[in-house]
Amino acid sequence: MDLLGTGDYWLTRVLFQRGLAILYLVAFLVAARQFRPLVGEDGLLPLSEYAERAAFAERPSLFHAYPDDRLVGVAAWTGVGLAALAVFGVPYALGAYAAPVSMVLWAAMWVLYLSFVNAGRVFYGYGWESMLLETGFLAVFLGAGASAPPEIVVWLLRWVLFRNMFGAGLIKLRGDDCWRDLTAMDDHYETQPIPNPGSWFAHHLPDRFHRVEVLGNHVVELAVPFLYFAPQPYASIAGALTIGFQLWLMGTGNFAWLNALTAVQALATFDDAALSWLLPIEAPAVAPTPQAQSIVAFVVALLVLALSVRPAKNLLSEAQTMNRGYDPLHLVNTYGAFGSITDTRYQLVVEGTRETNPDEGDWTAYGWTGQPGPTDERPGQWAPYHLRLDWQLWFAAMRPRPGPRQRWLYRFLEKLLDADPATRSLLGDDPFGDDPPERVRVVRYRYRYTTPGERAETGDWWARERLGTYVPASDAADLERRQGRRGLGRY
Repeated sequence: MDLLGTGDYWLTRVLFQRGLAILYLVAFLVAARQFRPLVGEDGLLPLSEYAERAAFAERPSLFHAYPDDRLVGVAAWTGVGLAALAVFGVPYALGAYAAPVSMVLWAAMWVLYLSFVNAGRVFYGYGWESMLLETGFLAVFLGAGASAPPEIVVWLLRWVLFRNMFGAGLIKLRGDDCWRDLTAMDDHYETQPIPNPGSWFAHHLPDRFHRVEVLGNHVVELAVPFLYFAPQPYASIAGALTIGFQLWLMGTGNFAWLNALTAVQALATFDDAALSWLLPIEAPAVAPTPQAQSIVAFVVALLVLALSVRPAKNLLSEAQTMNRGYDPLHLVNTYGAFGSITDTRYQLVVEGTRETNPDEGDWTAYGWTGQPGPTDERPGQWAPYHLRLDWQLWFAAMRPRPGPRQRWLYRFLEKLLDADPATRSLLGDDPFGDDPPERVRVVRYRYRYTTPGERAETGDWWARERLGTYVPASDAADLERRQGRRGLGRY
């Protein structure tokens, strides 16, 4: 088949929609599992706090008027159901109703997930949340069935991908010196938020390979994105390079659905001819895009163009910011990742004791799900699943003491003292079960990977050094006082 293709995107739409639906499915499952213990009615950042303090116009959400755990559950599981319908391509089986049903289906998922993001605050403050919403918004207008998708929406998806990749490249060049002297990967695999089984091995690759990695990163993020807008086969080649790059990142770290979503976006660089050449599938003959659908897509393009002015200016600015939204609906955003690389890995370990006198206590550590804990515990594979508490623990550990953005930590400790089942469900290991400790404390450590020799001798993946106490031994009354003294307020 002629790889240059004719610009048809029916097969592109099918693969893109299935991939995006899988990520929506994961996102709603995460919400069903984690939203209530994190930011529900009695969460670490209670939902009522959002409803009372945030204006609906600034953070629109279904939970603004009804900050209720029952609605959270209904919204999350409805999202799971809708995403499953999209994964199995149900709208395509509905004949003449395929396009309108598809639009309603994708619009409903977008509204539901927007509600979680805008009410989730710090636990939903990641760039891939806005990216999923922006990408999901455009998916509303792709249509379904036997007609071709509006080509202008495919180009809008390439524009999202461009800002995603090029923004990540620019923030690195403008960030730490390690990106310019090609040493960033010397530390990245060790200090990244949540390592995976491949991270230890990637860290111990030769220094020369790490230099080539950084150089390759700059090429893929700074040069390749311009080819997204080139004719075929160059756009498809650029998309393939982007997907390959994301697969490497997925094999060496846990970044929730960031890499998978970027790979799904990159499918928009392939037309049907390219996909049929790469895969053993053929696109059927399709009807032209309905005129009404084309008009709607054109209006959407004008809206995106107008909203792109500020993000585009941000890309060109020396004071570039990353992962910022410019409207409450997250329609057009700025993106970026790892403008700075930390050279030391800090870890928080929460411990409890049943002794009332902390000096006499036999302290036992709780276990995290994704964050390193015991030194002989191999890092796990979690992405595209998102461990929201574990990510916030990584940020918190960078400070020697809790700051304003870690005010949730005190409530987390209070709930451990109460043996709260919802909070305990976020843990990887709960050594106390239904019989809670009398006191808890948080200890800060410095972690590093073991060398190959150390691992061969001990079997450990990590070596660690205790740095000091992050939160002193506390009962519930102590935690209450510490929040007041540090000006962290109540919930």
